[in-house]
Amino acid sequence: MTEITETIRTEKSRTAISVQAAFLVIGLLLLLLAPFFFYPIFLMKLLCFALFACAFNLLLGYTGLLSFGHATFFGGAAYFTAHVVKEWGLSPELGILVGVAGAAILGLVMGFFAIRRQGIYFAMITLALSQMFFFFCLQAEFTHGEDGIQSVPRGQLFGILDLNNSTSMYYFVLAVFVIGILIIWRFINSPFGMILKSIRENEQRAISLGYSVARYKLGAFVMSAALAGLAGAVKALVFQFATLTDVAWQMSGEVILMTLLGGIGTLIGPLFGAGLVVTLENYLATSEFPVTIITGIVFMICVLIFRRGIIGEFYASRLGRKLGFVYRR
Repeated sequence: MTEITETIRTEKSRTAISVQAAFLVIGLLLLLLAPFFFYPIFLMKLLCFALFACAFNLLLGYTGLLSFGHATFFGGAAYFTAHVVKEWGLSPELGILVGVAGAAILGLVMGFFAIRRQGIYFAMITLALSQMFFFFCLQAEFTHGEDGIQSVPRGQLFGILDLNNSTSMYYFVLAVFVIGILIIWRFINSPFGMILKSIRENEQRAISLGYSVARYKLGAFVMSAALAGLAGAVKALVFQFATLTDVAWQMSGEVILMTLLGGIGTLIGPLFGAGLVVTLENYLATSEFPVTIITGIVFMICVLIFRRGIIGEFYASRLGRKLGFVYRR
């Protein structure tokens, strides 16, 4: 009887993996074909914000830390990349590395102070530090204040691929997006990620088991900041500018909205939430009805109907469980 049960479980597991792999392959094929049917700039914006939301979800969904200051890393990396590419003449790949490194350093500094508190106090510290960085960007000479850094050259990737071509730029952004998602997937499925989940579920028990909770939280904070910086650095090259909008507190609120709409603690949820918000902003920008009101209505509906987020509810549904998806929040 035991052998039969194990055989059934194995078959279900294999079926679930096959179904999920099929979804991933279909999604990747759609992204590869997307620039032939949709405006490439819109698609690149969607990918940048999807990666940003996934980076934020790494902290909130898998560590249980709500940050109101992630715009610092997103916008800070955009400023760093735009400056070194335009003023120093660095290649785009080096500019992105500078932006990611700068975001990671900012995450290390901010996380060092923020992780000393929990709950709403943690969120308020991140918000306060983020506002301090916002005013720094407003006053700093290299950011050009309210004008921002404009006319950022895209350049040539590795001296070969011309990123001024929208199609080439799109596939570069897609490659960065896929790499970022793979890094997040590997991170959350590693022993380090499992410890983060245990901290999220019961921090006191994790401490009693001998884990240095503060170090793990700081590590997750820095990783999340670096990946958010990767999204911001690429976004600066896509739109060829970096402005105060990227570091404003509204940007932090927007990424929280994206993550909650899709479903925290899921890898696909933030992607769906970012796609929903960016699509609404893009296609309703020319309408007379305020986009923020529509976004607010959508958010209220999701909160009332989809308590776990749209993708989270699908994972928890009978169909989602049958397909092998698991919602652990």
